[in-house]
Amino acid sequence: MVNPTKENNMGLDMYIKRDADHEEIYWRKANAIHHWFVENVQDGKDECQRSYVSVEQLQELLELVEEVLTDHSLAEEKLPCVGGFFFGGTDYDEYYFKDLQDTKQILNDAIANSIANGGEFYYQASW
Repeated sequence: MVNPTKENNMGLDMYIKRDADHEEIYWRKANAIHHWFVENVQDGKDECQRSYVSVEQLQELLELVEEVLTDHSLAEEKLPCVGGFFFGGTDYDEYYFKDLQDTKQILNDAIANSIANGGEFYYQASW
C-alpha cells in the first residue's frame, strides 16, 4: 500500500526520494511496483540498492498504471505481481488495484512537482 507513514513490521518497504533527506513516496508490499523498478530502473538487480529514476521513467510507470486501471485484464501482463519473502500478496484483487490507484495519484503529484521545481528521484527498497 502507498502509505506516508512507516510501519515497524517486516515487509517490502519502498521509497522514492528527491534527495538524501526528502522522501517523496513510500510504498509497503506493493510488489508489482517494486518489480517494475527492478526491471526498468535497476537492470534486473534486486539488491536493495539506491537507483536514480528519471522523470521519464516515472511517466512510463504512470502510463502503465493508468493502462491497467483502465483494463484490469492487463494486470498480469503489464504490471505483474512477484512473490518473495515479506513481499505481500500476489493476487490481482482490490488491494492490488488500490495500490495502483494510490500510485497514480502520487506519481501525478511527484511528476508535476518535479516539472515545477526540478530535482532528482531515487528508488530504494528494503526487506
